[in-house]
Amino acid sequence: MTAIDEPSGTDSGGADPVAASESSEPTGSDAATGPQAATRKQVRKEQRRVLFRSPGFIIGVVITGFWVVAAIAPGLLSSLGETDFSDAGARVSPGGDAWFGTDSVGNDVYARVIYGAGPILTVAPLATAIAIVVGTLLGLIMGYYRGWVDEIISRVIEAILSIPVILMAILVIFTFGDTTPVIIGTIAVLFVPAITRTIRSAAITESELDYVTSAKMRGESGFFIVTREILPNVTGLVVVEVTVRLGYAVFTYATLAFLGLVATDVAAANWGIDVAGNYTQIVRDVWWPSIFPALAIASLVIGVNLIADSIDKALKS
Repeated sequence: MTAIDEPSGTDSGGADPVAASESSEPTGSDAATGPQAATRKQVRKEQRRVLFRSPGFIIGVVITGFWVVAAIAPGLLSSLGETDFSDAGARVSPGGDAWFGTDSVGNDVYARVIYGAGPILTVAPLATAIAIVVGTLLGLIMGYYRGWVDEIISRVIEAILSIPVILMAILVIFTFGDTTPVIIGTIAVLFVPAITRTIRSAAITESELDYVTSAKMRGESGFFIVTREILPNVTGLVVVEVTVRLGYAVFTYATLAFLGLVATDVAAANWGIDVAGNYTQIVRDVWWPSIFPALAIASLVIGVNLIADSIDKALKS
């Protein structure tokens, strides 16, 4: 928080030593380096302690970390490639020869699950990052300036929210194509309204506090106040939004892939596509080619959500 020193008067006889002493005190943003900054540092330290001791956070990091390793270096976790045929043959149930069994053409399901982490952990984080940047910026602008700026952006957001998510995704993809950049942009657009609303509410609350009033009295620009005063105080909320939206992005991409709206090599491993291509075999008691990719999706979403919940609880502690 920032503070402004009240002007001190001087008598006709010369300078007031008390006033001179007061003028040497830090003002404006320099005051943030004093006791208030130390308090915030202590609070953050305590929040980190609570977070790192949370079982949910540790489990979430382990699960998510495993899939990140699978996406970056799948060869470390599987000796077979995503299109390699298993020596066990086709439609072999899970066992010693093939941990997760094999599919109808003889591909090792475990290898495909490992390699399938790559596409989803490329698209989902990028889409989330774009949505967070745009949504946070819009939310801060709306919450600080309000007025006609808030009204116009709010109407646009309401129009977007009035369209069902999947329907909007289908419309965008059929219009602009099913390439990876389009998929990333589509998922980002779907998440921007919710992020914007959340950050806007926090920005409105922050803009009414004394430190923002002090910044205005010092003559700071709106850009300075939004980026240097309000944004640092909503960073925790932004972090929570990142983790929450990442989980949604994973599920959204998997859904689009399941519906066949993602362009990819037919032989390439992709969790959503693998589920779509094999789920009809469940009635024939061949459940493993679709169940294991589905469990991979679920585990990644659970891992990310555990991290999100733990961060949220730590920030509220």
